[in-house]
Amino acid sequence: MDGDCCLTMLNPAVVSIHNCVLVCRNHLTGNLGRTDVASVTPWLAPIVWEGTFDSTLIDSIYKQQNITIATTVFALGKYTRFLKDFLESAEEHYFVGFRVHYHLFTDQAEEVPNVKLGQERYLTVKKVPSMNRWQDISMSRMEILEKLIENELASEADYIFCLDVDTKFYGRWGVESLGRLVGVIHPWFFNVPRFIFTYERRPESQAYIPAGEGDYYFTGAAFGGSLEDVHHLTKTCREQMNIDIANSIEAIWHEESHLNKYFLYNKPSKLLSPEYLWRDISMSSGQVKIIRLSHVAKNNAEVRPNL
Repeated sequence: MDGDCCLTMLNPAVVSIHNCVLVCRNHLTGNLGRTDVASVTPWLAPIVWEGTFDSTLIDSIYKQQNITIATTVFALGKYTRFLKDFLESAEEHYFVGFRVHYHLFTDQAEEVPNVKLGQERYLTVKKVPSMNRWQDISMSRMEILEKLIENELASEADYIFCLDVDTKFYGRWGVESLGRLVGVIHPWFFNVPRFIFTYERRPESQAYIPAGEGDYYFTGAAFGGSLEDVHHLTKTCREQMNIDIANSIEAIWHEESHLNKYFLYNKPSKLLSPEYLWRDISMSSGQVKIIRLSHVAKNNAEVRPNL
């Protein structure tokens, strides 16, 4: 069965584009797959690794949708130094050939580099106040993202990804990553037992996850999905963090702890492997055959406003 035939058999009003991709893949490229890693969750959500998708096929399907991907990044204080590499590498590897609108939040708009963007690639700089604690910068993102989706993105974008600025792209990050609710498996915890996960373990916190519970440990440095689902995620995390603040408690890993609590009870529809947020480009792993995005080396004590 050819791809066009497969598509015409599906009612787009009933079957999502994500299911369409899976059906077409099964018909056309059944040999795709990995035996050395888990490529599906216990709730049957795909885990995206190199070798589990046909980039040409999936690109052709999404090209018909005329989609826009909003992408948020925060660069406060000395973190503006990471913008040039982030944006230049994104233009080379991130949703190439698709419409992307970067929303950059910074307290130093004058430090934003002049990076040449491709066709249908846009950058909007938004001024936010400086903060004295990196923890507050981290946790404030959820409220800012919630309001951005409510006030601006509903008529502009189809999907949104929220990415850390102290990262650099090294390989394709494309439409294979799109889904209703998308989490990225943390690169430090993708091949360790659950008891190692650094969930919030204090019952007093709204981010509390009891011992013996949890599926994966997700990074707070990259997540995304549809506007509706990411709005619900950010709103819920913001509300839970406000309760913690009122009770004078701060989750161990701040908004990342609340994100993991959210994903425990609101299962992601798609997971991205650590290829999509690696810990250090100089480190290797037999299972990670391509590094698509990686944190860059930095001195936290030097770039953060506090320890």
